[in-house]
Parts: sequence; C-alpha cells; structure tokens
Amino acid sequence: MDRKNQTPQGQIAQVIVDFLEVAVSCVVFLKGFYPPRAFERRRYMNVVVQKAVHPQLAGYIHSATSGLLPFIQKGLVERVVVIFYDKAHVPVEKFVFKLAVNQSYGSKIEEASLEFALRAFLIKLAVAEPLTRTLPSDGSWEIAAYFRSLPPDGEKEAQLWIPTDTKQWMQPPQITPIKSMSCDPVKMQLYLEQPSRTEPRDPPTEP
Repeated sequence: MDRKNQTPQGQIAQVIVDFLEVAVSCVVFLKGFYPPRAFERRRYMNVVVQKAVHPQLAGYIHSATSGLLPFIQKGLVERVVVIFYDKAHVPVEKFVFKLAVNQSYGSKIEEASLEFALRAFLIKLAVAEPLTRTLPSDGSWEIAAYFRSLPPDGEKEAQLWIPTDTKQWMQPPQITPIKSMSCDPVKMQLYLEQPSRTEPRDPPTEP
C-alpha cells in the first residue's frame, strides 16, 4: 500500500495493523494451537517471526486485523485481544494489545522509528512462553477488539464486527506485563490476562 498520500493517522494506523497481523500470528504459534507446518519463518522488521501460511488461518488473522484499520485511524480502538478458551468457552488466557494513537499528531511520522519501537514487542513475544499457561486440547480462540466508543451503525466496516459472547471471570484477572512503549504518536502495552488463582473453576450456572 502506498503511504505517501496518507494522513499521519493513516500512516500510523497502517503500520499498527501490519504489526498486529504478524504479532497475532506469533501469539497463536507460541501457544501451539496448530501444527508448526501452518506457519513459516519470515523476517519482519528485521526480526525472525512465525507467520501463518495456512490459507484459512492466515485469512482470518488478516481480515480481523486489517478490518480494524479505519477504527484505529479514528482512535476508536482501545484494545485488540487474542482470547484462548476452554471447551465451555470460558477464557483461559488473553494476550492484550492496549493502544492509543495521538489524534492531534500532524507531523510526518518516522516509520523507521515507530517500527523500531514495535519490533521490541515481537522479540519479547518470542520468549514469552514461560509466562503463559497450558491450553486445553479441546479449546478455541478468537481475535476481539474493544472500542472506546462504538462506530456508527451505518458504517460499512462496522457491520463486519459482531458483539463477543466472551464469558467474564468472577475475580479480577492476574496481569503479567510483557512489553510497553510510549513513542509519540503511539502508546502501546502488551500484557497477559489470566484467571486469578482464586477464580472458581466452575462458573455459576444460569437459572
């Protein structure tokens, strides 16, 4: 995509979306959810990463992350979360990318500086496995986005996103920071959310 004619917010959003596509792929690889052959070693931002190459997997990650482009550009997206579930669709673990884009930033961005800051997240992700928990073999996962405010119903892009039915934990989650950056015009945090050790194993049933 040609970024020369984009606004600063458009350029920033495109860099973030491209990064998220690779980062989500790395997270899914890290969790061992699919056979290694579903991924391929690639170099991105001068870091060796695991990129999804299985058509359905790569297509889902690409469509989910690229679909966020107009909303990140407008500053509507607060968090992008990769959620892993058990067979009862209760979250087991969440990788949270919390972001904020300076909407008043009017200068030309230095993409090299922004990418240098983001590549540190990929380096940290590659060694984050000891921080994570073992997933159940019969679980599932999805990409969810949390918005600061909902986009208008009439927007074409908004119709691609549906409300999540993610069950909530009863106790505040255990949070493990992985990486953060504050590099105007972007602030980003990556952290793990896991159920508290006191979280009931069997959530109360609905009447």
